[in-house]
Amino acid sequence: MEIKASDVKALREKTGAGMMECKKALQECNGDAKEAEKFLKEKGLAAVEKRASRTTSEGIIVIKTGNSKAVMAELTCETDFVAKNADFIAVGDKIAETALAKGYTGIEKELSDMILDLATRVRENMNLKRLTAVQAGNNEYIAHYIHSDKKTGVIVVLKSDKSEVFADKAFKDFAYDCCLHAAAFTPLYVRKEDVDAAYIDEQLEVFRGQVAELDKPANVKEGIVKGKLNKHLADICFLEQAFVKDDKVSVQAKMKEVGKQLSANISLSKLVLWQLGQ
Repeated sequence: MEIKASDVKALREKTGAGMMECKKALQECNGDAKEAEKFLKEKGLAAVEKRASRTTSEGIIVIKTGNSKAVMAELTCETDFVAKNADFIAVGDKIAETALAKGYTGIEKELSDMILDLATRVRENMNLKRLTAVQAGNNEYIAHYIHSDKKTGVIVVLKSDKSEVFADKAFKDFAYDCCLHAAAFTPLYVRKEDVDAAYIDEQLEVFRGQVAELDKPANVKEGIVKGKLNKHLADICFLEQAFVKDDKVSVQAKMKEVGKQLSANISLSKLVLWQLGQ
């Protein structure tokens, strides 16, 4: 049967499939647009299933905020070309916005289906890898940051005994800078107290091995070991790291400094740092 060009164009706009694929689908379905759309979707699903085992090492991280909440999602795909595609980015935005609006705190079928729909059209393996939601409590403020390549995302929640400081530019700048700091220095832990005892024991063993041959008394060697451990912890713990905008003070010290400037107590409630694929 004869297939009109206008019908092919309409099907292409609706499904994103190629012109020839749309024409063939309409021919297979005797010109029935709905059946042709279903035919293309099933064909796309089959292609996605075929590629399901392929590695998805590319992708993006998306953050959406509103009403004292933040949602962060990681979407993965096979190629950098698709990761930078406007449709892929738009789906990521839609997933995060939907999760934020509906109060989802993890991956739901409705969200997974959104990326599956795009995967059937693009014929590339894609996944909604993870999703988390953060809710600010009383006297808490949410700041966030997405790196320009969309491969690193940070959510920081700060708390203060005076919520009016949240409107102050100095506070907002500091909260944002905390996000920048986490993205730049990728701390493994928030504070020293969070570090696993087993990890500390491993590091002590390494440092003791480094000073074993030194011609010094045992107590001096142990002092050197403790100094090495403290320096290492300062490198991997967020609050102990030298602040990104002022490396003469730690993040914790800068927090106290900003709090003093604003006549308020400021503390860290939560830090969420995601890097693509980690």
